[in-house]
Amino acid sequence: MRLAYVIASYLLFWIALPFLCLHRKTRQGFLQRIGFYAEGTFPRNGGPRVWLHGASAGDLQALSPMILELRARFPTCVIVLSTTTNTGYMMASERLASHVDALVYGPYDLWGATRRAARAIEPDLLVLEYTEIWPNLIRACKDRGARVALVNGRFSPVHLGRYRMLFSIIGNPLRDIDLFLMREDEEAERVLGLGAPLERVWVTGNTKFDALAPGSSPAPEDEELRTALGLPRGAPVLIAGSTHEGEEEELIAVYRRLLRDHPDLCLVIAPRYIDRAARIVALVREAGLTVGLRSEGNHSHGQVVVLDTIGELSRAYRLATLVFVGGSFTTRGGQNILEPAAQGRPVLFGPHMENFHDSVQVLVGRGGIQVNDPDHLHRVLADLLARAETVASLGELAQAAVRQVSGASKRNADHLERLLNGKRA
Repeated sequence: MRLAYVIASYLLFWIALPFLCLHRKTRQGFLQRIGFYAEGTFPRNGGPRVWLHGASAGDLQALSPMILELRARFPTCVIVLSTTTNTGYMMASERLASHVDALVYGPYDLWGATRRAARAIEPDLLVLEYTEIWPNLIRACKDRGARVALVNGRFSPVHLGRYRMLFSIIGNPLRDIDLFLMREDEEAERVLGLGAPLERVWVTGNTKFDALAPGSSPAPEDEELRTALGLPRGAPVLIAGSTHEGEEEELIAVYRRLLRDHPDLCLVIAPRYIDRAARIVALVREAGLTVGLRSEGNHSHGQVVVLDTIGELSRAYRLATLVFVGGSFTTRGGQNILEPAAQGRPVLFGPHMENFHDSVQVLVGRGGIQVNDPDHLHRVLADLLARAETVASLGELAQAAVRQVSGASKRNADHLERLLNGKRA
């Protein structure tokens, strides 16, 4: 059965290779993706070697608090961080590189690539996140004596049938995983239903709650960002964060309606992928509004400004009066609604939050408002903009809700410490 997966993975790889080499998320770091690393990439210290892998920028950010926890427990450990996407690598280079010993692109799940990577890194522990179940990678690390753990574990109920069918064909890779640290009880039930051994499954929460910076009054760098965005001091600001194709037109239309009663309202659009910035600028101009880019300083003080830089959205949320988080008016399944909540801002989001079910549970009724469609969004925004005290109290509720669900990183690190100590014993 494993042989069938090995053969199929190579066939799919060669078919997908042109796409992988051209797509914005995967076109960098090809040699590392097939398991070849420059000499000296991975230090050879005496402590345990921990390999953490997250697919995207958001996944790596969720792993970041665990890095500090592992450092506290194993001061001499070697921590390798890998990612799949270019944006993940760029974000980690800016924010996390100083906290790890090596930052690389993770290997494609090919028999040869994963074995070369495991041989180069020599992990004592491989930590995968969310649903990053890669059979060849897991097997390659197990063959070299490593333990394997899944953190922030989640399995979509929509795809359970596909997992069962795949596992019946290739063999169940969950049997090779030593520890499952799941986000919530429902996720634990799903992974048990897929064949994970009961004694290896624990519910510890989601580390992304710990990764959120606590809100505070604007720091000097936030005021610098306000100037770069061209936002007048004292003017209300609506930030639309992590928007996707098809959402910006609707948000611009809502904004135009709001301008009738709030002519000083500013709109900041932060697209999920910054290479769409030019398209958004064109949409704003077609709507008869003025627009600027953060990268150019918005010197003309456009009514709408596009945040076309990486790593500034969390800081920008501190400047918001109200926040709408995208990916929720499309079938994308939502984006991170807890980041603006942690900054003490009320958060609005659409009906499609399938990938952030736990976050919705945390925020709804506590500073988070789910809307059905753009018309509903307009009504709620118009009501809130007329009630400053309500906006402030909702922001405080949202920030408090995020604080109450923290602690998963410490719980995960406790389990990983026992797993590492058991291996060393």
